[in-house]
Amino acid sequence: MSLLDIRNLSIYGRNDTDEAPLVDRISLTLADGEILALVGESGSGKSLVAQAVLGMLSDEWVMNAERISFDNIDLLHIDHDSHRSLLGEDMAMIFQDPAACLDPMMRVSEQLLESMPKTTPWWQLGRRKQLQSLISMLHQVGVRDHERLLTAYPHEISAGLAQKVMIAMAIARRPRLLIADEPTIGMEPSTQGQLLRLLSKLNQLHKMSILLLSHDINMAARFADRLAVIYCGQVVEAGPADAIINQPMHPYTEALLASTAAGLCRQPPKTPLPELRGGMPRRDHLPIGCRLGPRCGYARKACVTMPELTRSKVRDYRCHYPLNQRIDVDEEDA
Repeated sequence: MSLLDIRNLSIYGRNDTDEAPLVDRISLTLADGEILALVGESGSGKSLVAQAVLGMLSDEWVMNAERISFDNIDLLHIDHDSHRSLLGEDMAMIFQDPAACLDPMMRVSEQLLESMPKTTPWWQLGRRKQLQSLISMLHQVGVRDHERLLTAYPHEISAGLAQKVMIAMAIARRPRLLIADEPTIGMEPSTQGQLLRLLSKLNQLHKMSILLLSHDINMAARFADRLAVIYCGQVVEAGPADAIINQPMHPYTEALLASTAAGLCRQPPKTPLPELRGGMPRRDHLPIGCRLGPRCGYARKACVTMPELTRSKVRDYRCHYPLNQRIDVDEEDA
């Protein structure tokens, strides 16, 4: 059963409805207790998808969708107060810019107390138990110098510490759906591993479903059950993480894998570094047909038409010539 179901989600700029959407007909499903990673470079539309689910899109965006449901609740037609109550209990998000999300006028301890579960109101706990609960939350996310942190204001702590505070606040109530937008960005590798293990443990013990947004496809694959690769607002490949890592079907997925540290280590000595030439096109200058076409080394004549998302067993791909059919491509052009 799907906990989160998104069908044909498109997001436009309010004043740019005549241009291509930033998010173009994206469909995703997330099962109860599953981890799904949405992977792509900056500007591909990952954060907008998360904001649409949470009802946090600003007025500058216009959203169209066939369906967005959470646990059979229609999020497209739910009233504001009901949506807000879901955010407080059943859904939470780790934001990419934590410093902008913390209240600059409140100490860290006050903001952590607000995020604690309401089954036993924190004000009914003694001061000692309150501190013990807060210290335990911070230790879970890798904070050791809790005494200084609890008395600090957000502007007095580093970006890494602010990120850990945001993670602690997001998981405090053990939501059913956690959306993590680059949760380990700017952290040292040891802390990244610790936080990912913590999220994995919460997923296994409490069936917390996680939607991970990341640009690091290898990290996402180690953590997630399924991957959805997004480019220029479109899902170009989706399926089980192991299958995509071992046998990518879309050239963009192949390029993402080649650009990671693991991909570079597999390159023969003294060979040129792999690259995907050019950059992501602007919405007002999108190429005709496949949006990766001008950057793709495998482009052919058919790529001037937009490929549809094709289903192949447990995999989806948006490409006229998927990589596992490359021999057929060469024979056709011959």
